Amino acid sequence: MLRVLTQSWPLLMGVMLLMVGNGIQGTLLGIRGNLEGFTTYQLSYVMAAYFVGFLFGSWAAPRMIRRVGHVRVFAAMGSLISAVLVIYPVYPDWMAWTLLRVLAGLCFSCIYITAESWINNTSGNETRGQALSAYMIVQMLGIIASQVILNLPDPSGFALFIIPSVLVSLAFMPILLAPTPAPAFDTTRRLPFADLFRISPLGCAGMLLTGGVFSAMFGMAAVWGAQEGLTVREISIFVGALYVGGLVLQYPIGWASDRMDRRTLIMGLSAMAALTMLVAAFVPLPFVALILVALLLGGITNPVYALLIAYTNDFLTREQMAAASAGLIFLNGFGAIFGPTATGWMMETVGPRGFFLFIGILYVALAAYALYRMTRRAAPQVTGAFRTVTPTASPLAVGAVLDDASVEVQAEVQAGAGQT
Repeated sequence: MLRVLTQSWPLLMGVMLLMVGNGIQGTLLGIRGNLEGFTTYQLSYVMAAYFVGFLFGSWAAPRMIRRVGHVRVFAAMGSLISAVLVIYPVYPDWMAWTLLRVLAGLCFSCIYITAESWINNTSGNETRGQALSAYMIVQMLGIIASQVILNLPDPSGFALFIIPSVLVSLAFMPILLAPTPAPAFDTTRRLPFADLFRISPLGCAGMLLTGGVFSAMFGMAAVWGAQEGLTVREISIFVGALYVGGLVLQYPIGWASDRMDRRTLIMGLSAMAALTMLVAAFVPLPFVALILVALLLGGITNPVYALLIAYTNDFLTREQMAAASAGLIFLNGFGAIFGPTATGWMMETVGPRGFFLFIGILYVALAAYALYRMTRRAAPQVTGAFRTVTPTASPLAVGAVLDDASVEVQAEVQAGAGQT
């Protein structure tokens, strides 16, 4: 790991600053939008717009990189993000914010794909998996750190918009000045969705549902907190707890998933999340209990996302994994577009508790479908290829991490066969 950090620290440092800037933006807009008098439904469109842009960026980035190269894409997207972040407070209109969020999502998607291809190409076969895993951990740490910065200036002013703009600008210094050549870019092909669904119906349905969960959870948490009357400090702690839970529970859940039927784990975790959401929706809870709810929700959502990818890969050859992962991530992104708007409608209809109700309904559907699929066919042979992956990672990074895991598992199998 020390070798990985030595080789990749400029890229990892740049990604950390990017995630701090992006994390501030996501939470701040929910808080500031409430101060500006936006309705919950209007804010839901603002939050959903990011995922529209992010999904479009995953299609546009490879074409831009092939046409003008990594460095120019980096510079162009970074400049646009810095500009977008300071325009928000200048035009406090929800329709303007919606358009700006589409642009921000597109830019961040392009930047992530560029950074991930850089890390993937500058790491050797023996360190690529570690480098990309470190990259994903750094992403989560950056967002957690961003919630601390939210408590410094007044969210009704300009400072909290200027800070992420500066951080995003600074993020490109270590990346662009790193003494590594720009890599060649290889696109990741996709399996036809009909073939992907035939291989793993649970993987496809689960990724659609978790896309809605993820975008509702991280897009609307600040909006829910503002409606509930939480302070900026309390909202930042709640959002930070979502990411801390995902970071802490990834390993134990991954360890368990390589030793049992992954569907049982997906069903059990989804049922636990659904029950937790119903309690949070109908039982008045003190703030300390709400932090525990956030820790559990984040601790389930991120690992379940990785579990669904790992479960699908249990049916695939190594050569199919990257293409299947690209298709699954597209389904997750497509589902994410509708999460905030559906949550906003629910919150407008039944009040703030609609935030927890919507997420609970999606988890009930996932638990029920996992149980149904367990009756349709036997469990596959577990490959042991669970790896920490996040919904913000591109198909390029996820495919590389899983390819590394597959190689490691095959090596372990061959070593075990040699000892018998």
